[in-house]
Amino acid sequence: MPRGASAAAGAPARDRPAPRAPATRERRWTLVKRGLTLAFALAVAALLARYATAVDWPGVGRAVTEVPLPVLAAAAALAATSHLLYSGFDLFGRHYTRHTVPVPRVMAITFISYAFNLNLGSLIGGIAFRYRLYARSGLPHGTTTRVMLMSMATNWLGYLLLGGLLFALDPFPLPDGWAIGQTGLRAVGVAMVALALAYAAAVLWSKRRAFVLRGRTIELPRARLAALQFAASMTNWAVMGALVTVLLQGAASYPTVLGVLLVAAVAGLLTHIPAGLGVLEAVFVALLSPPLDTTTLLAALLVYRVLYYIVPLALATVGYLLLETRFTRAG
Repeated sequence: MPRGASAAAGAPARDRPAPRAPATRERRWTLVKRGLTLAFALAVAALLARYATAVDWPGVGRAVTEVPLPVLAAAAALAATSHLLYSGFDLFGRHYTRHTVPVPRVMAITFISYAFNLNLGSLIGGIAFRYRLYARSGLPHGTTTRVMLMSMATNWLGYLLLGGLLFALDPFPLPDGWAIGQTGLRAVGVAMVALALAYAAAVLWSKRRAFVLRGRTIELPRARLAALQFAASMTNWAVMGALVTVLLQGAASYPTVLGVLLVAAVAGLLTHIPAGLGVLEAVFVALLSPPLDTTTLLAALLVYRVLYYIVPLALATVGYLLLETRFTRAG
């Protein structure tokens, strides 16, 4: 053995500098993300404080009671349609993983998880309830993870394509002084569409069908399944936009309301506030008031919360207890 090699092999461990750069970069990036999230949360809090003091809350209460019954009925139907659509997202994972949990139970688990996710956050709703209920249904944790990731991908793929097209082709008016401006919003839209199309291109033409991400093997779905993912998710987001538009009773155009709702969805995700409480309202007020009257706007959003968050949560609670009772009796 060459003398140099022997010396290197026998060198003390302290003389061999460990490659710390990747770990250091990861820690720095984590700190940057936390800082940006905190800054965003503070900005939202400032918006909330600014508008909450200027709101005529008694007037909001009166506006809620004055919503016509046909409008409430149409809004309730749209809310039910959206939740029904989302309840089918885990069916893509069922087809993808080829597990055999019955379709009605899969849809029930998805509905319960989504309702709790909306109100209590993803860790409790989207993740904990899925693992609990799928495990009680005999599904391994690894398969549940793949189902959950497929469902999340479905939701955000439709968001990217629908929101990207909306922002790129017909961006809604932004308040004066917003740094991003119409050109910046168009650029964001183009980037969103590019990401969605990159996924579609990989599904259609990639010769490599499996990838390893953080120790997990991810397989690309077939083209038909990917097309259904886009269609279901885009339809769901479109229905949610229609729901808020109906509650506003023509006070704002559908494309504008849908665009603001898509912005509010990401704002709620970044702030990690359960149910996006206050975030949704702050974004809508910041972007639509004026010209919309703040009282009317907040009344519509309050009814939206009742129909899309509170009522489904109550139904999901009952559904969860029924499922647990059935599991207990079967066990």
